[in-house]
Amino acid sequence: MKRFIRESAAIVQVELIKLIRDPTEIISRAVQPLLWLVVFGQVLAQVRGIQTGQLSYLAFITPGILAQSVLFSAIFYGIAIIWERDLGVVHKLLVSPALRISLVFGKAVAAGFRGILQAVVIYLIAFVMHVSLRLDPFAIFAVLVSVMLGSGIFATFSLVIACIVKTRERFMGIGQLLTMPMFFASNAIYPLEIMPGWLRFIAQVNPLTYLIDALRGLMITGGESIHGYAVDFAVLLAVFCGLLFVAVKLYPTLAE
Repeated sequence: MKRFIRESAAIVQVELIKLIRDPTEIISRAVQPLLWLVVFGQVLAQVRGIQTGQLSYLAFITPGILAQSVLFSAIFYGIAIIWERDLGVVHKLLVSPALRISLVFGKAVAAGFRGILQAVVIYLIAFVMHVSLRLDPFAIFAVLVSVMLGSGIFATFSLVIACIVKTRERFMGIGQLLTMPMFFASNAIYPLEIMPGWLRFIAQVNPLTYLIDALRGLMITGGESIHGYAVDFAVLLAVFCGLLFVAVKLYPTLAE
């Protein structure tokens, strides 16, 4: 166990050093949620057909935009893995005595820290726009845990894709193919109740839906988790463990 923690922490440290040396990615990632909240949220708030209960539409979509930022940031994590393969970094890691699960888990945790930075940006934007946020320490801590878990899920999923396709061009195509359907087939920008039956079914098997459901209850004053926090976190944890298992099995094939 100590070995696993030590090796995972080393991977996290390396990834965070990369982020510190090139913070432009965080700045560029802040533009998209800003546009969604300031432009898209303000416009659709005028549409009376979208019923969001006691929440304003802007408050309703704020957790969805955070989840979207997490998804879009983490799902393309696999490109960096392919780049590392081309540079020979993956080969060096695979011939090292490090546990394969440490290598994959460390990448997932590092993606979680990137997700936390996205959460800070969303909180600042929402605060400026007078969204009613829950600012008690427990709620904020639970949001950060949710974000780290969600980032870990999509980063690990990204790693699985990278291990299968093995080229940046194919990865970009598949990544773009998956991100928007996952986002729109969720409860990010409209409630499940107004979806047609077939779309609601897809949303209910979409892990992004459960991340947003947890964030909406934890992040917004007056928000609630429709499925319940126990169900939300159980689904997210189960999906993460399943993807982690698959990624650990596939990771050595990336070097082939």
